Amino acid sequence: MKKVVSIALIAALALSLAACSQSDSLAGSVATDGSTSMEKVIGALGESFMEQNDGVNFTYNPTGSSAGISAVLEGRCDIGLSSRALKAEEESQGLVGTVLAYDGIAMIVNPENTVEDMTLEQIAAVYTGEITNWSELGGADSEIVLIGREAGSGTRGGFEEITGTEDQCQYRQELTSTGDVITAVAQNPNAIGYASLASVKDTVKAVKVEGVTPSEETVKDGSYLIQRPFVLVTKADTALSETAQAFFDYATKGEANEIIASAGVVPAN
Repeated sequence: MKKVVSIALIAALALSLAACSQSDSLAGSVATDGSTSMEKVIGALGESFMEQNDGVNFTYNPTGSSAGISAVLEGRCDIGLSSRALKAEEESQGLVGTVLAYDGIAMIVNPENTVEDMTLEQIAAVYTGEITNWSELGGADSEIVLIGREAGSGTRGGFEEITGTEDQCQYRQELTSTGDVITAVAQNPNAIGYASLASVKDTVKAVKVEGVTPSEETVKDGSYLIQRPFVLVTKADTALSETAQAFFDYATKGEANEIIASAGVVPAN
């Protein structure tokens, strides 16, 4: 009799463990949409999350911050991605912003440019057309070519708010992604642009701002002045799916901080 009971207990335990395993495993998809500046950090988080959950498919649609906010508002994605804080009118529509990390906005020039440092006042004067020649900043005698992002970009919004240049910038080119800005500056010795610090490559040079080099350390300690939040956007009245909620928790509760930092930004949690 004892042997029969033992076998029955073992069988019950095996079934219980199998049930727990099935309930613990995640399946389904997580759809994110928005900021092109967040591509590196979101890509790293998504890849890591899928490695830990074989049944999950993670997608990222790089449409820009405003488009990502609209996508979550309209139910076209699980989580929106914004490289700016939500506006009051967006919050009034039931959207909630959770800061994932903080990122510096680097001022980038062509590597041939000899200018190494600019003040916030000089940057504002350049982008509003008050300063038009690099010689006025100690550089070559050549016209400054202003590169920026399109209207609605979180990077543009953050840059213009910090520099006080909203609706005043005299852009030569308005491009639709961080990568395009970097490419344009890399190809033009007279260009200046701004881009997410996490995305800057050695094809361009990041200048100091007020004597401070943009880096993870200077963003973290606040000494680098041109910085903004990376925000996960959700709807207050709509619960995330189990899988999307698991990703949200993974990204925002400290478990993935090493991955976030390795993407060149400063974890917020």
